[in-house]
Amino acid sequence: MSFTISKLSGKAFLAFPDMKEMLFSELNNRFGIDIFSQLYKNSVEYGDLFYIPDYSGDIPYWCRTCMLDPFIIHFDSIKEASEALRSIQRSWAPYQYTCFRRASLIQDNLPRVNLKPKAFPFEIPTSPIGLYTLIDANTMIASASTSSSLPAGQIVWQEDHDNPPSRAYLKVQESLILARHFFGIDLPHAGQSCFEAGACPGGWTWVLAGLGSKVFAVDRAELAPSLMLNPLVTFKAHDAFTLTPEELGPFDWVFSDVICYPERLLKWIHTWLDSGLTKNMICTIKMQGQIDWQLVSEFASIPDSRVVHLNYNKHELTFIHCGKSESS
Repeated sequence: MSFTISKLSGKAFLAFPDMKEMLFSELNNRFGIDIFSQLYKNSVEYGDLFYIPDYSGDIPYWCRTCMLDPFIIHFDSIKEASEALRSIQRSWAPYQYTCFRRASLIQDNLPRVNLKPKAFPFEIPTSPIGLYTLIDANTMIASASTSSSLPAGQIVWQEDHDNPPSRAYLKVQESLILARHFFGIDLPHAGQSCFEAGACPGGWTWVLAGLGSKVFAVDRAELAPSLMLNPLVTFKAHDAFTLTPEELGPFDWVFSDVICYPERLLKWIHTWLDSGLTKNMICTIKMQGQIDWQLVSEFASIPDSRVVHLNYNKHELTFIHCGKSESS
């Protein structure tokens, strides 16, 4: 055995695809880390992976997975690289930005991990999965402990290019799978009711009705024709945010992908949760210019809630609250 393993301090953050600048912005504006300052001169970029020595703070939202205990492995051959990883734990996923052929051969020599796009729905595994990245042909940075049990921290769906009325359906699929993973709740199903605010053209409604739940969809504009004819879907032409919970009655789930100011969304969420007429909510927090991190913390501080950045989010975050409804 001629490979060597050297422990590093700090953490390494893997940004979501095309979101590295958002990660840097969050590190600067939320955590006060100016990556271009002399203080962080030893930080290193490996493609979309960003290593900060001695970092001990929270994990940024725009990080899809974090190397919690990173180390460097030096090796002479593909066999040695895979042996080094296997000597630490079973399951590993790659993030690669260089030496792609060599990285593929290393992965082929590791126990199989399913890296293919997923069909909805699926169960996120609970077993630990490590992350590694080749720096050059004979060096990798890796961590057995990461912040996500998804391979490289990312859900990628097998897309349906024919039936959904918009690609927004990918966001609610991802949100629902995360809700089940975080809170152990069932997905919406037959016998449950959902309210979607701002539903047009119906990407989220399409997913919810496809799971067998009844959907009350509200928007000023109608949904796609196939959804308007769906017996599980009831549509109302209205400004959804002006309808009170008391007017609408109880729902197992409440959803919103509405473009609105985060302050208004937060107030609307509190209105629903305070009413006791829903236990479960998934809402997109649409950012308006510079992110107000204090306001984001108010979403995150709501009990039984998580704020996440989805693989299918862009300049937005997603609020997930699950308290389990009586008919679950």
